[in-house]
Amino acid sequence: MRRMRGRVVGALLAVLVVAGCGSHEEAPGRPAAKAGAVADRVEPLTDVPEPRLPVTVRSADGREVTVEDAGRIVPLSGALSEIVFTLGLGDRVVARDITATFAQAGKLPVVTRNHDVSAESVLSLKPDLVLAEATTGPAEAMGQIRDAGVPVLVVAPARGLDDVGPRIGAVARALGVPAAGKELTRRSEQRLDAVRADVPKDTGKPRVAFLYLRGSASVYLIGGKGSGATSLLEAAGAVDAGAESGLKKDFTAITTEALAQAAPDAILVMSKGLESVGGVDGLVKIPGVAQTPAGMDRRVVSVEDGVLLNYGPRTDAVLKSVVGQLYGDAK
Repeated sequence: MRRMRGRVVGALLAVLVVAGCGSHEEAPGRPAAKAGAVADRVEPLTDVPEPRLPVTVRSADGREVTVEDAGRIVPLSGALSEIVFTLGLGDRVVARDITATFAQAGKLPVVTRNHDVSAESVLSLKPDLVLAEATTGPAEAMGQIRDAGVPVLVVAPARGLDDVGPRIGAVARALGVPAAGKELTRRSEQRLDAVRADVPKDTGKPRVAFLYLRGSASVYLIGGKGSGATSLLEAAGAVDAGAESGLKKDFTAITTEALAQAAPDAILVMSKGLESVGGVDGLVKIPGVAQTPAGMDRRVVSVEDGVLLNYGPRTDAVLKSVVGQLYGDAK
């Protein structure tokens, strides 16, 4: 969810991911929602690095942050947890955000629910370092953590594939393992390049609309410029239909007119969002969806919420899943 940064709509969506996701059994339909699932485990580097500390690094909020120890780390987003674990330092993580859904983090206590940080919960764990996103909050809680003398590193947001390496590097430097950060960046980029090379070149560029759905909260949005999905779709050889149709906002309420203008050949959704509307059968009942080429063909690409827009070490697997679902037998 954290691609939707620093914007009112983004904050609303992050809350709704937790509060508004109902549970529905998926009705019979095209099985694309279950195809090409991304593994729920991260793959740590084989050589576990030993942090060389202390280090002083610049936080994305402009502060100078000195890290003297990294024995107890609290990442306040699933994406940042994923980076720490993949660097091989997961045994030092003592808590998680609710969006850290991969298996290795499953038993950690939850101290954050997107923008709802509990300063008391964080401080009770006696962290040596807190990793935060630009939208982590509330500001009062973050201030309490800093006032207690805990170093807080804010990592610049990820908006696309080009941000994978810089975010890995920022976390790795703060943890005193810059060489591991470079190694993980190389691995991630090589794997992304391999998936890009496997994208069909003779099938044209399908138009794909990214829809954010929370049926239990009656939230139905179409992504536009800055939704976070454009880079992923372009890497998959597709066109972001919402952005290309002229939607300037990150997200716009779905209307028949907006869908007709976007005219998607396929629809990209988060898996829990698809479940919340009753699966593919429920999706095509949303006004305007059934009239699009995607709705008529029931062509839906679904990826797990906790990983779709992380732009981190598992993004190659996300891209591979999108490509596999989007092109199917054409690959």
